[in-house]
Amino acid sequence: MKKIFKEFGLTNWALKNYNTVKVIMLILIIGGMYAYIDMPRESFPDVAAPEVFVSTPYPGNSAEDIENLITHPLELEFKKIKGVDEIKSTSKSGFSSIDIKFKFDKDPDEALADVKDKIDEVTGDKDWPSDVPTDPMAMKLDFSEMKPIMNVNISGNYSPDRLEDFAEKLQDEIEQLPQISAADIRGVQDKEVEVAVDLNEMLSRNISFHNIENAIKNNNLSVSAGEIREGDIRRNIRVNGDFKNLDEIRNIIIRKAKDKVTYLKDVAKVRFRPKEAESYARQFGDPVVMLDIKKQSGANQLEAADEIEKIIERAKRTYLPKDVQVTITNDLSDKTRQQVSDLENSIIMGMLFVILVLMFFMGFRNSLFVGLAIPLSMLMSFLILHLFGITLNTMVLFGLVLALGMLVDNGIVIVENIYRYREEGFGPLESAKYAVGEVAWPIIASTATTLVAFIPLAFWPGMIGNFMQYLPITLITVLSSSLFVALVINPVLASLYMRMEGKEMSNAAFFKKIALYGFLAVVFFVLRFTVGRHKPSLAGLFNALGLWFVMVVIWKLLYRYVLEDAIRSFQEKFLPWLERAYVNTIRFATRGKNDYLIFFSTVALLILSFILLKMFPLKTSFFPDTEPNQLYVYIEFPISTDIEKVNEFTKEVTEKVRKYFHDHHYDYLVESIVEQVGEGTADPRKSFVGGKTPNKAKIMVDFVEFDKRRGVSTSAIMNDLRKLIRGYAGIKVSVDKDQHKPPMGMPIEMKLTGDDYDKLLGEAVKIKKYIDNAHIPGIEDLQIDVDKNKPELEIEVDKEKAGALGVSTGQVGMQLRTAVYGKEMDSYKWGDDDYPINVRLDSLYRYDRNRLMDQRIVYRDQQTGKMVSVPVSAVAEMKSKATFSAIKRKDLKRVITLSSNVLEGYNANEIVQEIGHLMDAYTMPPDIRYSFEGEQKEMKKNMSFLSKALLMAVLMIFLILVTQFNSLSTPVIIMITVLLSMIGVLMGLILTRSDFIVVMTMIGIISLAGIVVNNAIVLIDYTLLTIKRKKLEAGLPEDAKPDVRMVREAIVEAGRTRLRPVLLTAITTVLGLIPLAIGLNVDFIGLFTHFEPNFYLGGENVAYWGPLAWAVIYGLSFATFLTLVVVPSMFYIYMKNTGQTVKKEK
Repeated sequence: MKKIFKEFGLTNWALKNYNTVKVIMLILIIGGMYAYIDMPRESFPDVAAPEVFVSTPYPGNSAEDIENLITHPLELEFKKIKGVDEIKSTSKSGFSSIDIKFKFDKDPDEALADVKDKIDEVTGDKDWPSDVPTDPMAMKLDFSEMKPIMNVNISGNYSPDRLEDFAEKLQDEIEQLPQISAADIRGVQDKEVEVAVDLNEMLSRNISFHNIENAIKNNNLSVSAGEIREGDIRRNIRVNGDFKNLDEIRNIIIRKAKDKVTYLKDVAKVRFRPKEAESYARQFGDPVVMLDIKKQSGANQLEAADEIEKIIERAKRTYLPKDVQVTITNDLSDKTRQQVSDLENSIIMGMLFVILVLMFFMGFRNSLFVGLAIPLSMLMSFLILHLFGITLNTMVLFGLVLALGMLVDNGIVIVENIYRYREEGFGPLESAKYAVGEVAWPIIASTATTLVAFIPLAFWPGMIGNFMQYLPITLITVLSSSLFVALVINPVLASLYMRMEGKEMSNAAFFKKIALYGFLAVVFFVLRFTVGRHKPSLAGLFNALGLWFVMVVIWKLLYRYVLEDAIRSFQEKFLPWLERAYVNTIRFATRGKNDYLIFFSTVALLILSFILLKMFPLKTSFFPDTEPNQLYVYIEFPISTDIEKVNEFTKEVTEKVRKYFHDHHYDYLVESIVEQVGEGTADPRKSFVGGKTPNKAKIMVDFVEFDKRRGVSTSAIMNDLRKLIRGYAGIKVSVDKDQHKPPMGMPIEMKLTGDDYDKLLGEAVKIKKYIDNAHIPGIEDLQIDVDKNKPELEIEVDKEKAGALGVSTGQVGMQLRTAVYGKEMDSYKWGDDDYPINVRLDSLYRYDRNRLMDQRIVYRDQQTGKMVSVPVSAVAEMKSKATFSAIKRKDLKRVITLSSNVLEGYNANEIVQEIGHLMDAYTMPPDIRYSFEGEQKEMKKNMSFLSKALLMAVLMIFLILVTQFNSLSTPVIIMITVLLSMIGVLMGLILTRSDFIVVMTMIGIISLAGIVVNNAIVLIDYTLLTIKRKKLEAGLPEDAKPDVRMVREAIVEAGRTRLRPVLLTAITTVLGLIPLAIGLNVDFIGLFTHFEPNFYLGGENVAYWGPLAWAVIYGLSFATFLTLVVVPSMFYIYMKNTGQTVKKEK
């Protein structure tokens, strides 16, 4: 057959400038390795959402007052900001929090600036309360900075104050690290100077809080009095009146009348004391002072953990006493190392599988040319990703795993074609030029179709999109890199180093090489046990090099005496048989009406798969459900509960948890059990609300790594604990696990909206009872996020009496507020710290209702100039009532939420659907509306996007195909294979009864759309080229129509020629994903450095990424049959029935 030779310009340039290409390879290797080492490691990517959180403390005010005075005025202004998507707020006793979400095209810094501008406008208004202690604080919500990356626990036989001193020293050092945003101290109380006023003395001496305030402020001053000149020197004059000790405060003169002097100590006790408890912390039941460590967004989590460990070790050697214990718990860096290590090992395992398969199909030397595409493409990708500031997280690593098999696709086609030309007698340079020219544009088109399938995913909106976008970005980067390697580097290496199969290496030469490698292995092992003993940092390197040469020796012996014969037999016997069988299959498929039979049978199979899907519907989940690495027990009492009661109950629950693990002999599973009471204990999935939370607690159980769990399911343990610690009347207790996804709310979340909050709460209680009575299995515990059980004492001022006596409502409020809550009058400096001086009634009086009402409001009468004293009880009356624990709003409308976790083994989507059916039969008042939010809302929104992304990917692929073939009919044939490949996905999921994971399975299907067309493009393009060659051979002009027999022979010949590349691309892609799909884990780094392979099956990554991997495996496996059999049949049907041939076959 006469050849039609093609060439490709970029490859020709590379072949002429092969030394330049070698330098490029060196740059890629060095730059890529540097980038890989330098890239920050983290478990999941930082999500920089344009979201701002505004908090305003206003102590002493009820939830309704906070809503009216603080929250509502701020919300009205925030709503006017351009780009606002959603506003949520919580008003509770003494605190307002507002969460403003912006559309994702809004710059986070601009959003923060806009919010701060509106805060300035509101606080400058005359209606803003003048006694708000601080202006509202606005901060960007960066979820990577919200969750602590570890806890540092300090304990020992020392006083809490002494332990706090140690904690503060560590805090100062840790917070200086550039990777750390905060190290908050838990388990100790802040200090204050309390001026506890004796009410009786205050009344008898006619002293007011205002008198005490003026006395303290006027005696605690340091002021500059100017300067004097003494000769040529000017000296500043400074009056230093700062309090030097507590006695100076006690001896302040409040009033001096004639010979009677009233000192502060006469009416109040002055003492330096801890404030009321705000937090407690314990580890395994023992009190600790805890540091909650939070990292900066984008910082290297592993590097931060290493630096903190160095600080702790240095502290132990220097200033920490020997009997002070410092431990690290809940260290997320350990989990991150494990996840990153597992994915890295999956890449290595997949690469070995791919190279092994290539060896059988292409021989040892040629498989190395193709296999080289994997490390070169990845190193080039690391370099590019690092330049764009992308961290090395699980999204990036899985992108590399998913691309692993596809990386060699282009290289397979290139190298296989070069080898075929060499077999036909062409020289090295000509073979490389003509072989690449023949397939360059088809593989560019096929790579482009894969890339455009991922491009829509890079524009995924919202929180999930920001979280997942690193996957398509990585895939686009690495596949583009592989195309560069295939077109530039592979041809150069093949032209220089490809050898045809020749004589075997002699035994003498072979064993000389074996002896050399063995000698090098011994040298490195000797260095390992000599130099490495004194320099442990080098021991691992020497061990790895020694083991590497041992592996080379084993591999060469294995190849020469086992694999070489097997490969030769495979290539000389099995592959020819396979080609003959395939040719016979194609001849059968293109005989008579068999082509129609094959095509319509495949369509029927597609219809059948949809029918089976309807008959046996799949469970649908939004994100994969992984085994817990950590468990969280969240405890919430009514909002008025004293922290001491919460603390005692938390101890009781912790003891139950510890007893459970001991009784079941699961102690080995637990790395730590840490309790926190008070600050920092809110459930982040329900809301991010700051402020004090004395009514809440959190217990954290940290499990050992997956491979050390001896097959025990931590999900089963979570279910057991849910059953064990439920049923406490009036106390909300929920058990949850660590989340490996962006914050999206609860699995079950129903929001009720209405104006009348009392009516709204009443309806929420009715709905909860209605759903509870339905006994829907799988609901952990349906909870209402608001109640009306907070006891409140309401002071009702008689304005007529107050006016007659010259007293205002504001005076009454401030008097009671100072008496109970206290007022920070000034500060007391001790050492390097400032402590507030807080004036209030002594506890003997401030917790007595009657004595509170006995207080007198003292003021000077403007008309007479005399001091007037009016009892609070003369103008006001105290009543007991219950008020709301909090008032929640969404987009300025009041809301109440019913929410719950879903028990392990149940499907949230199915439960919500069942609740929806129940609500269809429920009669809802016309002024109240309900909606399902949380995970369900996010699932619908993202499913809609992914469906559009799939459609967009298909259209973009079709456009590329039309451009490539300059035809509509041929692209239609290829696109039909994309639709038919769904047979493999659906049948695989149905037969294995796997869940349909919205995010992962849909990404797999979109990925499949780009992968499936690759082989079809190369096959049809080569078929058209073969037809051209046959016409040339028959002496027909190029535009002449071939006869049917010629087309049929061209299809057979093209199929036989492309059989190996098609099989190889499919098998390598599937095998590249297999380690992750089945959870095959081997620690190659541990194997090479410490002889510890740590082999095990399963793990967190297989649960997370398995659904995506299996979707690609199922679809691609069936798509290979489509490419090899159905595509030729469809092409034959098209050629016969569209006037493309001159006659029909007889």
